[in-house]
Amino acid sequence: MKKIIIAVDGPSSSGKSTIAKAIAKAVGYNYIDTGAMYRAVALYCLRNHLDCQSVISHLSDLSISFVRMEDGSQHTLLNGEDVEKEIRTLEAGDMASQVSQVKEVRAFLVAQQQRMGDEKGIVMDGRDIGTVVFPQAELKLFITASPDVRATRRYKELVGKGEQPVYEDVVKDINERDYRDTHRAESPLRQAEDAILYDNSDIPFEDQMKDYIRFFNDRIH
Repeated sequence: MKKIIIAVDGPSSSGKSTIAKAIAKAVGYNYIDTGAMYRAVALYCLRNHLDCQSVISHLSDLSISFVRMEDGSQHTLLNGEDVEKEIRTLEAGDMASQVSQVKEVRAFLVAQQQRMGDEKGIVMDGRDIGTVVFPQAELKLFITASPDVRATRRYKELVGKGEQPVYEDVVKDINERDYRDTHRAESPLRQAEDAILYDNSDIPFEDQMKDYIRFFNDRIH
């Protein structure tokens, strides 16, 4: 059976990471969380008090990789340190949205991402996977949901991690990230012409998965 590349794009908190992980598990592919890579760069900036431009000269000092835990989850390593929890905060997410606008940072990470797809058999999610990283991907999904649904998801996620977010702050963060992601000069968030647009606002996850696997099977046969 031939292997393909599956590109999953979409705005913040659309569920694309959860979807990409589930698809990868269902079809036996490797999952690559590109958002975590940008968040790792963002965390490096926060820890070292660097702004988005200053980090350019430090990129050669960064090593970003992934490790699979015993429970099957995937954690992000920054220079060998497990930073999975630290990169999932609102602060890291906001900084990630900012550093992702820097051309040199994107080039640095896109090159790594493309090498990960050399042998195919991967599911990669982000904001420019189907348009920039893998425009040749055989299956492209553009996952979206209404702003209210996405804000509620993000709020519940943060509460579940023991944080005490203010809902209005989460809404503001979602809106600001949407604007930055769609208006940045480098690789803005947009739907690839050959991507399947999928609004999952009101669709149960099990029903979504049936659709995604159907799309996958259509591409490999």
